[in-house]
Amino acid sequence: MNNTEIAKFNMIEQQIRPWEVLDNQVLSVIEQLSREDFVDPIYRGLAYADCQIPLADGVRMLPPTVEGRMLQALLLSSDDQVLEVGSGSGYISACLAALAGHVTSIDASAGIIERARANISPLGPDKVEFVQKTLAQLDAPETYDAIAVTASLPAVPENLKQALKLGGRMFVICGHSPAMEALLITRVGAAEWTTQSLFETDLPRLQTAG
Repeated sequence: MNNTEIAKFNMIEQQIRPWEVLDNQVLSVIEQLSREDFVDPIYRGLAYADCQIPLADGVRMLPPTVEGRMLQALLLSSDDQVLEVGSGSGYISACLAALAGHVTSIDASAGIIERARANISPLGPDKVEFVQKTLAQLDAPETYDAIAVTASLPAVPENLKQALKLGGRMFVICGHSPAMEALLITRVGAAEWTTQSLFETDLPRLQTAG
């Protein structure tokens, strides 16, 4: 194995698996994707480190441990329609697309979307649609089987809960620094949701303006 392959192997075996990410499908997708292709060249040495990697405009790439737990918690199937809130580097978009049927990725920043689309384009991103839109603008009647929020929120807004289909799952990190909480929210009725606390973390806020 070369140095990159060793770094990826160590990320999976020493970071992600010990964080109780044991889903073989999720681990296979993480193993297949080249994380270093989604970060700026100056940060490629950190691509497989357990840290938040700067992207642009205050946005940061999630640590691999959080990414793994997110992907596992959503229990994605090959026909799921997924909403990603916060396009980031495009890495999570690519992971979601590999596990699900179609991904709609929204972000307030045109620049972030442009970079995410460019990063994912070599993979043939026919299953990912990038849309410049803020979370507040998410008021259309579309609903999703799964929602992945890639940055933190002070609380879960009502329109995001309403965007879940019945039985749909949402991964979101809520609260205030330094002790935020990763939550799995499942819609179990027309006006009923269950909330499961997964772990504590601390991540930057979701960008609300481009």
